[in-house]
Amino acid sequence: MTDFIPVVAAVIMEQQRMLLCQRQDGPHLPLLWEFPGGKVDPGEGPTGALARELREELGVHSRIGPQIHEVRHAYPEKKVWIRFYAASIEGIPKPHVHREVRWVAIPELRFYEVPPPNAVVVQHILAEGIESLPCVDPPATGAEVDKAPAPN
Repeated sequence: MTDFIPVVAAVIMEQQRMLLCQRQDGPHLPLLWEFPGGKVDPGEGPTGALARELREELGVHSRIGPQIHEVRHAYPEKKVWIRFYAASIEGIPKPHVHREVRWVAIPELRFYEVPPPNAVVVQHILAEGIESLPCVDPPATGAEVDKAPAPN
């Protein structure tokens, strides 16, 4: 077990609140809160994977912004390499795979139990403030939906 599983997660901000999703009561990290996202499939880029995961998990369209953090973490049963991206969404997020989704005020983040890789990002946000995150304009309809920004 030497390879890290590539995973992506979205840090979505709206009106001074962050979107968190509660995991189901299952074998891995039951009932913890997390930023939405998931595994990058073979042949998929990280931003495309994240847009796909947000559609599947929450039923929303998204605009994926810049990467804001990355964490490599070893759980007893697997290793993950999580890249966190600033993102915005269009639509009302619904818990298609999670137990619950919730918009959380920034000061309240400290009261949510999150997996260790997510905790790194939460601590950064609590220490540096929401101003430290890049703003990602909401997705537009048509070609801009579910796309990463064009390279410079």
